[in-house]
Amino acid sequence: MKQLLAAIAAVSLLAVVSLFVGVSDISPADVLDDPEKLQVLLISRVPRTIAIILTGMAMSVAGLIMQLLARNKFVEPSTVGTVESATLGILVVTLLAPEASIFAKMLTAAAFAVAGTGLFLAILQRIPLRSALIVPLVGIMLGGVISSVATFFAYRYDLLQTLNSWMVGDFSGVLRGRYELLWLVGALTLLGFLFADRFTVAGMGRDFTTNLGLGYRQVMTVGLIIVALVSAVVVVTVGAIPFLGLIVPNVVSLIIGDNARRAVPWVAVLGSGFVLGCDLIGRVIRFPYEIPIGTVVGVVGSALFLFLLLRRRSLVG
Repeated sequence: MKQLLAAIAAVSLLAVVSLFVGVSDISPADVLDDPEKLQVLLISRVPRTIAIILTGMAMSVAGLIMQLLARNKFVEPSTVGTVESATLGILVVTLLAPEASIFAKMLTAAAFAVAGTGLFLAILQRIPLRSALIVPLVGIMLGGVISSVATFFAYRYDLLQTLNSWMVGDFSGVLRGRYELLWLVGALTLLGFLFADRFTVAGMGRDFTTNLGLGYRQVMTVGLIIVALVSAVVVVTVGAIPFLGLIVPNVVSLIIGDNARRAVPWVAVLGSGFVLGCDLIGRVIRFPYEIPIGTVVGVVGSALFLFLLLRRRSLVG
């Protein structure tokens, strides 16, 4: 418990630092003396920091749930086609109903994300899995196919630039009034914590789950809905952030083991800290310009993903 409190304190310190890093030079003393800088803080910096914390927390927990349901530590929403399916859903609603509200776009994206994730799990049940590495490869290929379909239609209807804004996560456009949908993913993260034990049991198979008196299909459905809604809300609000749900749960597993109920708080805290750290790197490395968070997390996450793959392969070998 002490270690978790220390981690929360470290993430809180990063959040405070995040409030005072940006193009506008704002110090803690300015907040008390300058009303204009106080407005910048309340309209831009505070919403951005809250959005980063909620996104990091929710995507990391969604990755943990996805790994439990698929019984594989190398999957997460961006490696099983969930994020690509959500993006395709937003593209479809943009083409068919361009005046639709942001909430309608989120629901459509969530429906496509559920369908894409369900397709991935259905494929897994029909192919022989002789290696744990086959699972993420199948997901990456499925995501590539869905992404190609979305790119084709975006090209035909001159929406490639819009599609790119959904595929690359970026917090620079987060302002007060444009991030509040992310509070929903905070509630979904809490729901994931409450269902953590059920997801662990469901990950042991249909027969094991049924013998313990749990509804296997119901638990899987709840898990898929949480993962799909989190992915849809994040893509609609800030765009896709790859590898986040893969790296953080694996790091937590290395530190405290595979107890899901114990791991969820750690995954939420470290996920927030990881995104806060990557966001600060993206904001200072080319100051005053900014590198999108999706690019920074993609570079760091792909390197860590390869490390985890090689590490697991050496253990298997």
